[in-house]
Amino acid sequence: MTTQKFKRLAVYCGSATPEDPRYMQLARQVGETLARQGIGVVYGGGKAGLMGAVAYGALDAGGEVIGVIPQALVDMEVANPDCTELHVVDTMHQRKQAFTDLSDGFVTLPGGVGTLDELWEAVSWAQLGYHQSPVGLLNAFGYYDGLLAFNHKMAEVGFVRPAHRDILIVEDTLETLLGAMAAYKPIQTIVQMRAEDL
Repeated sequence: MTTQKFKRLAVYCGSATPEDPRYMQLARQVGETLARQGIGVVYGGGKAGLMGAVAYGALDAGGEVIGVIPQALVDMEVANPDCTELHVVDTMHQRKQAFTDLSDGFVTLPGGVGTLDELWEAVSWAQLGYHQSPVGLLNAFGYYDGLLAFNHKMAEVGFVRPAHRDILIVEDTLETLLGAMAAYKPIQTIVQMRAEDL
């Protein structure tokens, strides 16, 4: 089986710091692991919460960390000045476009509304054919169990086409997730389908 070697992965995760310390530990371990495997991290450019933990985990392990952050958040002084590169953009849309342009795939860790926005846009863009990169979800501690049940419901009802049910790659550990993502085969996109198949 042909597998993909990642140069950089976009990592989506929360900017909050939960009371449960496992989430921050997980984020730091993800950053460290990616760096040790020679995979650069592309992330939201912040220094707080899980975002900061991923970045400093990678940086402390000698990895490349590229932050992409809107000017409004720079003005709030939440940007991480220690990134290997820090790209400042005007809008959230430009930020998400940069994640897609700079990375070979997407890994989503626990997070909130912004994290889900990034995850679903990556899935939606894969459906449409705007990228062919794997979209991974790390369901650590069962955090995304409810979301996965809803995703299954969308497919069951018919709002997710059979050809697109495997876009979202879900695993409980980073090692198994990276392996599954490396083996990902691009799907038939909406723009490749006939009108009667939509």
